[in-house]
Order: sequence, then structure tokens, then C-alpha cells
Amino acid sequence: MASYNEDFSKIDISKEEKDKLVAEVVRYMLFKTHQSAGCPVKREELAQLVTKNYRQWNLPSLVIKEAGEKLSSIFGYELKELQRSRPSSTSQNRSSQQNFVEAKSYIIVSQLPTDVYKKHIEDANSSHMTGFTFAVISIVLLAGGKVPEENLWHHLKRLGLHESEERHPVLGNLKQALETLVQQRYLQKDKLSGPEGNTLFYELAERSLDQSVTERVKEYISKMVSKDITSVELADD
Repeated sequence: MASYNEDFSKIDISKEEKDKLVAEVVRYMLFKTHQSAGCPVKREELAQLVTKNYRQWNLPSLVIKEAGEKLSSIFGYELKELQRSRPSSTSQNRSSQQNFVEAKSYIIVSQLPTDVYKKHIEDANSSHMTGFTFAVISIVLLAGGKVPEENLWHHLKRLGLHESEERHPVLGNLKQALETLVQQRYLQKDKLSGPEGNTLFYELAERSLDQSVTERVKEYISKMVSKDITSVELADD
């Protein structure tokens, strides 16, 4: 394989060893994505799979890259790297900024057309969580990308979703359902101090900020309200 000769030529590892590492990363991504309900997999986890028996500094990057190619060609998934976004109002010191830069993770995204995916792949049992995700992202987007926790629950209440509800018929514990969106990196939390104490905000995280997601959300909202998204604002009554 040409890519092997080009990328791995300076690394003391056989093609068989490389293929085994690539397969291990592919299996781990598929298993972990299913096990954790789509939560991102930290780059550190994938790197540890590679470095537990090998010490070449650039080997993890090469293996992860080829694992992404295998996921695409064999399973029809894109291995997408997420760069953890920083809370917009957080003032951080130099060391914490460095930690943030290093916080990379990966998700796998189907490359099938949306209509084909919905017809043949999508699990109907998970559609309720998809709807909840869409509703929450829409609320936060219309609020300008960031909303106080109290306001978010105020608007969710209009949809019949109450913060105190622990046994919703399809979503179960609603506070935990919201926390799942944080773990999946659709949202991130930011606590701010003010004259009246601490206020918790939710804002869009890297998965919600992906252009393909925001464009779909804007398109659906525009159809619902029959006007340009830029003219839509959330009422606070």
C-alpha cells in the first residue's frame, strides 16, 4: 500500500502490526460510540491503544488517520475530530488554556444521505432523544447561542418538559437527558458570578456549532415560523 510506504516508512513497525492497531482503533470507536450513546471518544483513549506496546511519538496520529479511512470505506462513517470549544465568558489562566487546546476527541458520523439513513439505519427508539436535542439546540440558538439555565427550562416547560420530572414517558429523567447533551458535546455549561450569586448558563458546544447542524436547525426553524431565522427572537414572557 502506497500510504503505508509514505507514512510508516520511518517507523519501525511491520504492516501486519500496523493493520492490527488500525483494526483495534476501529473496533474501539464503534464499540465506545454504541456503549456511550454517541458521546465523543477522547483522543487520549485512542492514543493509549497504540502506545501501550509502541513508543513512536507520531504513530497514534498515523494509525488514527488510517482508522478513519477504514471507517469510511468499510462502514460508511466519517471519523470527525472535535476541538473542545472554550466557554465564551470564561477567563482562564495560561495552564488551563493549554489543557483546553489538548482536549481533542472524535465522533463517527454517517456519510449516508439523510433520507437513506432515516429509512434504513436510524433507530426509531432513539428518535425521541433526537427531537429533544433539536428542541434544546433551537432554543439556545434563538437565544443567541447562550441561555441561562432558568430560561432554558422556562421554554422547555412550554413544550411540556419540566425540570423536576424524573419519569418522563420517553426521556426519563429530564435533567439527566439535558446532561447527556453536555456529555455528547452539543452543549456546554458555564457558571458566572454576579450580584445575585452564581448563574448557570448553557451554550452551544462544538457539535452544535458544526455548520451542517446549525444550517439544518436554522432551516427547520425558518420553515416553522415562515420567516428568516435572523428575525426570530425568543419571547421571555
